[in-house]
Amino acid sequence: MKIAIIGSGLSGLACANQLVAAGHQVSLFDKARGPGGRMSTRRIETTAGDISFDHGAQYFTARDPDFQMIVDKWGDKGVASRWPAAGTEAWVGVPSMNAPVKALATGHDVTWATRIEKLLKRENSWQLQGSTAAIDALFDAVVFAIPAEQAADLLKPWQPTFAATAAATVSEPCWTLMLAFEKSLGLEKPIFRDDPVIGWAARNSDKPGRKGPESWVIQASPTWSTDHLEDNQDQVVTNLSDRFAEISGTRLPEPLIASAHRWRYARSGRTQYSALYDDDLKIGVCGDWMLGPRVECAWLSGTALAKMILD
Repeated sequence: MKIAIIGSGLSGLACANQLVAAGHQVSLFDKARGPGGRMSTRRIETTAGDISFDHGAQYFTARDPDFQMIVDKWGDKGVASRWPAAGTEAWVGVPSMNAPVKALATGHDVTWATRIEKLLKRENSWQLQGSTAAIDALFDAVVFAIPAEQAADLLKPWQPTFAATAAATVSEPCWTLMLAFEKSLGLEKPIFRDDPVIGWAARNSDKPGRKGPESWVIQASPTWSTDHLEDNQDQVVTNLSDRFAEISGTRLPEPLIASAHRWRYARSGRTQYSALYDDDLKIGVCGDWMLGPRVECAWLSGTALAKMILD
């Protein structure tokens, strides 16, 4: 079959891997400019050079034996490494969190910076409608590997049962602050967590393979992010910087970088399903939100959907 996958994060690429290996022709489409999804990395130019921030997922674990084999291969290829500071099971991408996703995407037909806004039915085939024009190609099947809220809107006209499941699986938002400093802050602890305002703060520059000045990724708690979801970036930078200074017990110098990013769909929910597939319509759904808010869940859901399609 010719299969379109909407979303080129880890779940979509995991699904694509299995389908391509079985001989199907797969095309992926993603609204982002490059690979990563929730494992994205932000690069910002400064007077001290480019600085990278893992502003999405901070690390991942591998508890499923099949996923552990995949992660071990990433380690052998040098695109992932353990990060003991976050725990004995913690892994990160190297030299940035999106490195494993970037390596996976290299082997696939991915169209970036393309937002898919609806499906069009063409006899027994599907056509994708982008924000400016329809995609020329026709597909036998379509996979949705995007956050639940986005999947619900696209699914509703064609598969209302799947759409209802997605709509009922709400994600938690997250405001993320990225700070970089010309000199070290001199903090002994590389990680702060479980504060009512700041759920997680980590010295990003301490992760394996990172270079450049001291950088921090500071993620607000779900409750704070929800309460301040519509605040402007300047307000968020000021409030989270002040709180970070307070919990770390230091006076922050003037930063090289102080930037905030709002993830509307940061921490996914979970359902009773690993994935969903309608063989009559040839519509499938996968993503971390099917199984839970972990990187590993994205991989497991994508491979589960591929198995459903192949079966």
